[in-house]
Amino acid sequence: MKINKKVQFLCWSLGVSLAAFFLNGCAGQVANHEEATASIKGKVVEERVPDSFAEMAEQGSVDDGWIKSFNDPILVQLTDEALAANPGIKIAQAKVEQADGLTRQAEAGLKPTVGLGAGYKDAEYQGTGSGAGGSGVGLGISWEADVWGRIRTGIAGTEEGAAATIADFQFARQSLAASVANGWFMATTAKFQYQFAEDVVALQQKRVQIAEAMQKVGKGTERDVHLARGAAASAGAAARDALSASENALRSLELLLGRYPAADLKTADTLVAVPPPIPAGIPSGIMERRPDLIAAENRVAEAFYKQKEVELLHLPTFSFSLGLGINSINDAIAGLTAGIFAPLYTGGAIEAEVDKATAVQKEVIAAYAQVALKAFKEVEGALAAEEHLLKREEYLKVEVRENKKAYDQTLAQYDIGQISLLDVLTVENKWIGSRIAEMDVAAQRLVNRVNLHLALGGSFEEVR
Repeated sequence: MKINKKVQFLCWSLGVSLAAFFLNGCAGQVANHEEATASIKGKVVEERVPDSFAEMAEQGSVDDGWIKSFNDPILVQLTDEALAANPGIKIAQAKVEQADGLTRQAEAGLKPTVGLGAGYKDAEYQGTGSGAGGSGVGLGISWEADVWGRIRTGIAGTEEGAAATIADFQFARQSLAASVANGWFMATTAKFQYQFAEDVVALQQKRVQIAEAMQKVGKGTERDVHLARGAAASAGAAARDALSASENALRSLELLLGRYPAADLKTADTLVAVPPPIPAGIPSGIMERRPDLIAAENRVAEAFYKQKEVELLHLPTFSFSLGLGINSINDAIAGLTAGIFAPLYTGGAIEAEVDKATAVQKEVIAAYAQVALKAFKEVEGALAAEEHLLKREEYLKVEVRENKKAYDQTLAQYDIGQISLLDVLTVENKWIGSRIAEMDVAAQRLVNRVNLHLALGGSFEEVR
C-alpha cells in the first residue's frame, strides 16, 4: 500500500511538471522596454526639437565628476559629506530599498508556494476514550500558471517602477551636489560682500570725523556733517543686512550637509574661477542620461505594463495544488488538484481598472513630455546665460574701474573745497553699487555653470 501511494504521488508530480511545461510553453509574450516606451519615441518630444539640436549629438561625452572641474578641494569634501549625511538623500535611498523589496515580492508570483502543517490529537485528554487520537503532518504546494503572461507583465512593470525610483535617487544626488556647490559659492560671495560693507562702514565713519573737523575750522558746513552721519548710518545698516545674508547662506549650506545650522562654517578666502567654456554644441543625447528623464521614461513603461496586466484580468487563470500528508508512520496520502477560474461578470470592476490604467498611461506620457521639454529649456537657458553673464561681468569690471576713478577725483575736489559732500556721496554710491554687482555676477557665473552641469546630467567634454 505504501508503494502504491508513492507511485501515485510520483505520477501526480509528473503530471504537475508536464502541465507546467505545457502552460509555460503557451504563455503569452511580454513586451520589452523599447516596445513599452514606443509611445514616447519620436512622437512626444523629438519631433519638436530643431534639427540643429539633434546634429550636435556626437560632439561630447558625459563625465559625472563635474564637481572636480571647479578645482576646489573643499567643495569636493563638502559634497561627499552631504551625500553621506543629508537626510533627504537617506529618504531617497530608503525608497530604493523599498522598490527592491516590491520587485522581489512581484517575482515571487512566478514561484510555487510551499507550506508545512502539523497537528496532534489526544483522544484520552479530550474524554472520548475511543482511541481516535493521533498526529499528522502535511506538505502543501500551490502554484498559478502564468499562461497569458499576466504575472510576468506585472513583474516587468514593477521592475520599471524600481528603475524609476533608482533614477530619482540618482537625480537627487546630482541635485544635492549642485545645491551644495551653489550654496558654497553664494556663502563665499556673501562673506566677501559683508567684508566690503564693513570697509564702507569704516570709510564713512572716517568721513564723519573729517566733516566734523572741517566744520570746526570753518571749511565745512553743518549740512555736510549731517550728510556724513546719515551715510555712516546707512552703511552700518547695509553691513548688518550683508551679515544677515551671509549667516543665512551658511545655515542653508550647513543644512544641506546634515549639520546643525550654526552659521559657523568657514568659507573660502577667494572665489574660484569659472571653468573653461563648454564646447560648442548641445548633446541631444541629454534625454538618455538625465536621471529625471530616465525616471520619466521608466514610468511610461511601468504604466504600459500595468495597463496590459489589467487587460489580462479578463482571461481565465489556472492554478495547481499538490498536497502530501502523513497521518501516521505507516499511512501516507497525496493529492493533486487543478483549477481554472474565468471571470464572467465583475460588475464592471475590471473595465474600470483598465480605464484607470489607460488614464495613468496618458498622464505619464504627458509628464514625460513636460520633463523633457523642461530639460531642453534648462540647457538652452544655461548656455545662453553663460554668454550673457560673461558680458555683464566684463561691463561691470569697466564700470567699477571708472566709478572708482571718478570717486577718487571727486574726493580730491572735496578735499580742496571745490564741491560739496553730497557730490562725493553720489559718486561713491555708484562705485559701491557697481562693486557689489560685480561680486554678485561673479557668483552667478559659477552658479550658472553648476546649473548647466545639472541640466546636462553631468559634465560635457570634448571627444578626443
